[in-house]
Amino acid sequence: MNLVEIHGLSKRYGSIQALDKAELTLETGRIIGLAGPNGSGKTTLIKTLNGLICPDEGSVLIDGHEPDRYTRSILSYLPDRDYFADWMKISDMMDIFDDFYADFDRSKADELCRTLQLDPMQRIKSLSKGTREKMQLMLVMSRRSKLYVLDEPLAGVDPAAREFILHTILTNYNENGSVLISTHLISDVEQVLDEVVFIKEGQIVLHRNADDLRAESGRSIDECFREMFRYSGWKEN
Repeated sequence: MNLVEIHGLSKRYGSIQALDKAELTLETGRIIGLAGPNGSGKTTLIKTLNGLICPDEGSVLIDGHEPDRYTRSILSYLPDRDYFADWMKISDMMDIFDDFYADFDRSKADELCRTLQLDPMQRIKSLSKGTREKMQLMLVMSRRSKLYVLDEPLAGVDPAAREFILHTILTNYNENGSVLISTHLISDVEQVLDEVVFIKEGQIVLHRNADDLRAESGRSIDECFREMFRYSGWKEN
């Protein structure tokens, strides 16, 4: 059974068609890059997987279930923005995850705090943006989930730390699950990808094995991405 099955998925916000009959199937044990220009539908797709948005049409199945309490118990989500109170300490967030998620591994969280140089007693309001990103990554990767959905995990991290963050992801996810990484920093993540998904104007326009795409095109995934979206109005951040 496929881990994720998306069929005919559509979502409109007023006059904006965020998703347009999107089709996507993901297997287990894979690291998948989800790439597209701003406004292409990446975040809407991710929020639909998380059950945060209800589609207008189509279906989403995760491990054979529509988004519900069960799927939330097997999906570990890193959003693209903060969702915690500044007055909390890092240890408070660890306590919350420990209470909410049966698959949260507190010993792994403690280990990741040491690896990422996070002080559990430090208050969140005192953390830099990059350190907040590391804290959220620590929480998400400390779960033994079937699906990890990471929305721009490198966006708030300086270039020198990106390789370290990717190494943290690769060495801490459940190998019996899959990782979906939404990013515009293709060159930084393509070396770890098993598959790549390009989304444009709410439609999945490419879903390929990463090695096959490089071999057949004679280009890097980053070069393929730039060529496909050259006239889309995308601007590199």
